[in-house]
Amino acid sequence: MKHPQTRTLGALLLGLGVSWAAWAQPVDGEVKKIDADAGKITLRHGEIKNLDIPAMQMSFRVSNPAWLKALQVGDKVTFQADKVNGQFTVTAIEVRK
Repeated sequence: MKHPQTRTLGALLLGLGVSWAAWAQPVDGEVKKIDADAGKITLRHGEIKNLDIPAMQMSFRVSNPAWLKALQVGDKVTFQADKVNGQFTVTAIEVRK
């Protein structure tokens, strides 16, 4: 006979696996605006599952301001975002080829 805790633990681990999968998914986007002084970038992007954000255009902080010098408006990018200190922040970004 299985213990109820075993089933609960299994469900918890499955739930965590789904959350981790959503967190790790890269998102495609396009650079629409760069504001180096504010440390922000505006992206038109697809759905960001880990943040429960639908496809739209929005502004993000960036975790590394040096990225803003390497990017140009119109660049097609793949990025990851998370909520850092209460603000939506790009945590990884690269130009798609």
